[in-house]
Amino acid sequence: MQRYLDYNATCPTLDVALDAMHEAAKHASGNPSSMHWAGRSARRVLDDARDKIADYLNVESGSLVFTSGGTEANNMAIFGCLSMAKKGKVVVSAIEHPSVLQTITYWCERLGHELHLVRPQKNGQMNADTFCGQLDENTVMASLMWANNESGVIQPVQQVVQACNKLSIPVLVDGVQALGKIKLDAGELGADFISFSAHKIGGPKGVGVLVVRRGVQCETWALGGGQERGRRSGTENVPGVAGFAAALGVLNYMDTEAVRDSFEEKLLASMPDVTIHGSDVERVANTSMFTVPGMDGETLLMQLDLAGFAVASGSACSSGKREPSHVLQAMGVDAHASRSSLRVSFGLEHTENDALALVDELVRIRGLLKHMAGL
Repeated sequence: MQRYLDYNATCPTLDVALDAMHEAAKHASGNPSSMHWAGRSARRVLDDARDKIADYLNVESGSLVFTSGGTEANNMAIFGCLSMAKKGKVVVSAIEHPSVLQTITYWCERLGHELHLVRPQKNGQMNADTFCGQLDENTVMASLMWANNESGVIQPVQQVVQACNKLSIPVLVDGVQALGKIKLDAGELGADFISFSAHKIGGPKGVGVLVVRRGVQCETWALGGGQERGRRSGTENVPGVAGFAAALGVLNYMDTEAVRDSFEEKLLASMPDVTIHGSDVERVANTSMFTVPGMDGETLLMQLDLAGFAVASGSACSSGKREPSHVLQAMGVDAHASRSSLRVSFGLEHTENDALALVDELVRIRGLLKHMAGL
């Protein structure tokens, strides 16, 4: 029996999203920028989907810029902000997704900005006072994610956004892992930029959105036909956007805390030396990241894969890399322990039986590997 337990990497595409994509591709196949009937039909589908997404997020429809995903949305916000800023300081958490950390580092080096990385507490949660203490009149941008993709820990974005707003500092909030897992209100948050991705909630891959707050200045990301209010030129992915809106329309919060807690309780009972990261602070309900001492995380992952369990050893966007998790290292976990870690992220279809079966398999594999090593 195969069990997919890697929802933070991507969610299986919902039937309602597939149906919406098929309908849009079939009946709205024109270019939404064209003036004829086929173009107008595609434009109606695109505008309706834009309105539905904006309504769900509680933002203005005109603030949405559709992208190819969360990574492009983050790149667009960072480039758009830093390329227009005078030389100054950029404050960013050390646990951001690589699409934020690498992009900010890249543009800071090329544009002459000073990069300040702020580490979280050992539990994986950023101390809001520590982060805000780095903000000053020379700060030209700040970035803090809403929920961490590896640990699942929810970050104090409201306090950080409020502090940035008071100082007129542009702030990016990566909301990719928060959407569908916690109740959120992008309009109330008031960040200058917020990024989301469709495939994290059962929408199609290759579709994302950047929310740009009204009045925020942002350098054009892609020149050409002037689509997306001139911010990102290129013919819009109408079927993809329609699928995104359809997935949001039936969104059920991943209230899998009971399943996650059952997994962690049995895991600790079966292997008391395991460390569960971020367990003493608020996390999204579906995520558990843990370290199994003495075991290589990649080896555990491969053995679980052979047994039919799909889990992760960190960010799926960094798959194939042997470097230890930068998130765990920022939390103060040493490199060896970081390499001994796995991430499990449940979905709504999972039950306590799935969680307990995973623990049983972990215990079996650990025993097997110890026996093979003569331990």
